[in-house]
Formats: sequence, structure tokens, C-alpha cells
Amino acid sequence: MISNKIEYEKAQEEIHILEERLERLKKTHPIGSKGFTKAGIRKMIARLHEELAVFEGSEEAKQPIST
Repeated sequence: MISNKIEYEKAQEEIHILEERLERLKKTHPIGSKGFTKAGIRKMIARLHEELAVFEGSEEAKQPIST
């Protein structure tokens, strides 16, 4: 689970990387090919979106970044 803003930013970056990977797979492997791999990437993206949503609703997200 995401517990601070640094982890939140890392999760957003990971989503971006996974989305790029999924797009590459879509281009190189037509529908029906590498289906399990594409589905797994979609599940990882969905899990990260859920974790981001939970964090966004938490008190930690509402706190200013302390330096």
C-alpha cells in the first residue's frame, strides 16, 4: 500500500511504464497473442490505480510535503 507522497509518485511512474509496455505489446502481438501477458499488465495497472485512489482519500495525501 502507498503510505506517503514519494511512494505515490513512484506508483504513478510505474503506471506510466506499464502503460508504455502494454502499448508495445499491442503493436507487436495481435489480438489473441500474448493475451496472458497483456492481461497481467492490465491487472497491475488496475491495482496501482486502486492504491492511488486509497492514498488520495487518506489524510497523508492532504498533508503538505515536509522538507
